[in-house]
Amino acid sequence: MSASVLVVEDDPHIARALRVNLNARGYQTHQAATGRAALELAAHEHPDVILLDLGLPDMEGRQVIEGIRGWSTVPIIVVSARNESHSKVDALDRGADDYVTKPFAMDELLARLRASLRRAQPDPAPSVVATSDGRVRIDLAGKSVTVAGEPVRLTKLEWRLVEVLARNPHRLVGRTELLTTVWGPEYGEEVNSLRVYISQLRAKLEPDPAQPRYFLTELGMGYRFTP
Repeated sequence: MSASVLVVEDDPHIARALRVNLNARGYQTHQAATGRAALELAAHEHPDVILLDLGLPDMEGRQVIEGIRGWSTVPIIVVSARNESHSKVDALDRGADDYVTKPFAMDELLARLRASLRRAQPDPAPSVVATSDGRVRIDLAGKSVTVAGEPVRLTKLEWRLVEVLARNPHRLVGRTELLTTVWGPEYGEEVNSLRVYISQLRAKLEPDPAQPRYFLTELGMGYRFTP
């Protein structure tokens, strides 16, 4: 069965171009021109991925992200004319998986869509994540970490950070997403605490904490685990 895509776009020309290109490549498409329609379609149709414009006539796109993230982990790719860094950071922090700036190359957008769909697939691999050099092994089922074959003791919060990042290898995980997942919704602004805990993880797991190889910072946005 082909993947389904919800296109949330109020510009009829862009919406039609997206729909035509997606249908030509075998995707099923649903279309919404407002935030309210997008939330209703997402709830009833359960698309496999969402392409979301931020400038909608009835509400901000970030409200749509928050509304969907309250119950779903469906990949959301923002497609917006807003190219300011703070707009990108805000969308990613609220739960978007990717951000494409208009005008966009259709081939690049489709490649990002395919990548999001691949990441969303259930991972049949064993529940052990290892870095490419074999130095760090993270046992997600056993909730343990070894470095160069030696067990490393992590606090409960350190483990939760490692777990969230290890389950999303190579994906940028926004600061707010990390904070709310590990600490809870009321801690979404505690960026300094997050920075401290990431530093503690690097001290325990990185070969050189001052020049991290596995737990990378995306300035102003979040963190990425690169095994």
